[in-house]
Amino acid sequence: MPPDLDTLTPDLPRPASGDGARIGVPSVAVAPEAERELTDRQVRVLLTSVLVVATCGLLYELIVGTLSSYLLGNSTLHFSLTIGGFMTAMGVGSLVSRRIHGDPLVWFVGVELAIGVAGGCSAAALYWAYSYAPLAYHAVMAGAVLVIGVLVGLEIPLVARVLDMAGRQRRDTVANVLAVDYLGALLAALAFPLVLLPTLGVLRTAFVTGAINLGVVVACLWAFRKMLRRQRSYRPLALATLALGLPLAAGAVGAGWLADVFEAKLYRAPILFTEQSPYQRLVVTRSRQGDTRLFLDGALQFATSDEYRYHEALVHPAMALAARRQRVLILGGGDGLATREVLKWPGVESVTLVDLDPAVTDLAQRHAAILEANQGALSDPRVEIINADAYRFIEDSPLAFDVVLVDLPDPNHESLAKLYSRPFYELLRQRLGAGAMVSVQSTSPYFAPEAFWSIVATAEAADLHPLPYHIYVPSFGDWGFFLGSTHAVNPERFAARLAPLASAAEPLRFLTPEAFAAAQTFAPDLTRPAGVEVNTLDDPVLLDYYQKGWARWQ
Repeated sequence: MPPDLDTLTPDLPRPASGDGARIGVPSVAVAPEAERELTDRQVRVLLTSVLVVATCGLLYELIVGTLSSYLLGNSTLHFSLTIGGFMTAMGVGSLVSRRIHGDPLVWFVGVELAIGVAGGCSAAALYWAYSYAPLAYHAVMAGAVLVIGVLVGLEIPLVARVLDMAGRQRRDTVANVLAVDYLGALLAALAFPLVLLPTLGVLRTAFVTGAINLGVVVACLWAFRKMLRRQRSYRPLALATLALGLPLAAGAVGAGWLADVFEAKLYRAPILFTEQSPYQRLVVTRSRQGDTRLFLDGALQFATSDEYRYHEALVHPAMALAARRQRVLILGGGDGLATREVLKWPGVESVTLVDLDPAVTDLAQRHAAILEANQGALSDPRVEIINADAYRFIEDSPLAFDVVLVDLPDPNHESLAKLYSRPFYELLRQRLGAGAMVSVQSTSPYFAPEAFWSIVATAEAADLHPLPYHIYVPSFGDWGFFLGSTHAVNPERFAARLAPLASAAEPLRFLTPEAFAAAQTFAPDLTRPAGVEVNTLDDPVLLDYYQKGWARWQ
């Protein structure tokens, strides 16, 4: 809703020189009306400033919401808190602007200095809190949202007042200011996901945005230099801009190093590789003992010391029990480790790997440590890599597969929770050929039992006839899966069907018929809770189960 006109341009008395501002900042003598008439160039500078500051304001919202979602998951919650907090704080800022006396131009420049520092350092403050004081993270987040939001709420009323005091028509002033303000929001919404995040990353984007706010200050100082010099405001504002701009510029230049410092605190082993893709942040670490680990947005994907347990359990039951193995589909698994296991089977003619992020599949084909782990599986001529959304691929593909392996990240936000929903499993069932098998990683039945059994219940509702099982992976803990098909799964045939792997170049290290039989047994504290619900697109209960389950262990 557009702000009230009186909030934007209140008819406030002009204080005499030396009058104190009501909120404790000394006022500056206001130049006579004749001296306040703005040139067309100055008006253009002000309106351009509104465009820039509106863009920066929304960028700060996106930075806080995105970083909080990266670090803590649950993007709906953190974007809701961020947007709601910003809007409320902006309203407070608009109300505060009514109590500001003194020259609105000087106030506007001062607010831009403050928001440049607060917004520019916001991502660094959140990274620091997560790395060194995790219990204080939400307090730091709330403080950043409140401070930046109040300052952003001050900007538009102050600019409108400058134009109004210069004799501009109030109706035209408000229309022009709001028009460029909304245009700035559009620019930020397009620039952040398409340009800034994939090229600069969150941390550097924050510093650069803060520097842009200070660029507005520089433009105003130049355009209004005569007016500000008459009021003796030019020199202190210019010195403040220089003093505050240097650390922001240093932060923008050294953001990569600073991110490494924070991430070194988060990860126990030295970092070999980092990359910010449009979808997530990739980090590869390697310990002195040679254990290589891949993290996506801080979540562990695999550790080479024990990943064979996970991937053997995911791949080989489905491969053994399927009627045929010619056509294999892998959803997720961009690291190539599941593909490595699939290619151990004779008779595999094609493997279609669908992973959303090309940065992951590229990493799996060029990073020495990952290549060593996956044995170059993604370079096999039988493997086709498709970088696409798994839901869209299953929805659009006309093909039927003999084996489908779902190796997707845990459902820790909405876009992943839909890949564990009843509609997705129903589409998946349609892609299963006669006698085909599907295997799905299904999070931990120990750490998040409601989430695990909700996944199983959802597969039942989609007529996948799930057979749940679980194994222990030291780097993950107790981990769950389910096997599914268009018919009831008969696990007793696993031992006989495993025979073709007897001639494989590398025998299985963990999964034996005895181990698979044991994996189907659940202790009393891991049995299915009563009343667990099916996960749907309209009611993604799985996300709530998952968040509450893992929160008990954090």
